[in-house]
Amino acid sequence: MVWCIVTEYAKGGSVRQFLMKRQSRSVPLKLAVKQALDVARGMAYVHALGLIHRDLKSDNLLIFSDKSIKIADFGVARIEVQTEGMTPETGTYRWMAPEMIQHRPYTQKVDVYSFGIVLWELITGMLPFQNMTAVQAAFAVVNKGVRPIVPNDCLPVLGEIMTRCWDANPDVRPPFTEVVRMLENAETEIMTTVRKARFRCCMTQPMTAD
Repeated sequence: MVWCIVTEYAKGGSVRQFLMKRQSRSVPLKLAVKQALDVARGMAYVHALGLIHRDLKSDNLLIFSDKSIKIADFGVARIEVQTEGMTPETGTYRWMAPEMIQHRPYTQKVDVYSFGIVLWELITGMLPFQNMTAVQAAFAVVNKGVRPIVPNDCLPVLGEIMTRCWDANPDVRPPFTEVVRMLENAETEIMTTVRKARFRCCMTQPMTAD
């Protein structure tokens, strides 16, 4: 018997393809947070089923016509087990959690680490560790604690999500249910800022005589 997942056609291709077309230009913040929420909510559902994706990355996130994102490629996903029997080094180095690279026991928190890298991609529009080979990136992550640099102008709550998600200690990484709440707060903050900016703009417009 062959198992497969059938989904509708993703007109926008993968997130990585989308970012490459933008030539390292960042995604508009409102859209980036909306898409990050799509991924976080999807992964919260996956984890609630007791599964680990194990290869969460921008290549495996598909963009649909309404710009929403759905998670794809569950080829290496599996049920989480509390043993050392799960395959090490499953996934892709640039997005891979350090405990997986080091062949240590791991949990669903490896997906949370990968999400932190994906969120950074959406915010910056860049390939993680783009000046390194994949192997160099893995070495730097494990042996030097290197992570992508959070932009100075990044919304503080988004910077906090990234750094917590890719913490070297899996126990520090938040579950996806918490990531969803944090992103919802970020979305609210962005909308509030936009409304205030529009209001200030209207107030500064010169009044015209009737």
